[in-house]
Amino acid sequence: MLVPDRKIVRELLTRYASLRIAQSERHVPTAARELEDVSYTLCVMMGTSDISDAIAKADVLLLTEERPDAADAGGENGLTLVG
Repeated sequence: MLVPDRKIVRELLTRYASLRIAQSERHVPTAARELEDVSYTLCVMMGTSDISDAIAKADVLLLTEERPDAADAGGENGLTLVG
């Protein structure tokens, strides 16, 4: 199973939170579109169709410790295709 890159997930969560705050202060159509894009990307990366589920899965991913000795079945030393 592919695991999303933690750095990218963290960046998306940060961007999502910033856009949600900005939209709650003042609705801006371009920011609304970017929020939709970030939400969609998070859902795809986390394998969900709901942003709340995607955020919850992203939180779990970021809270679990990375295992440096983890390797996929192909012996790629835990490398992912996300990047």
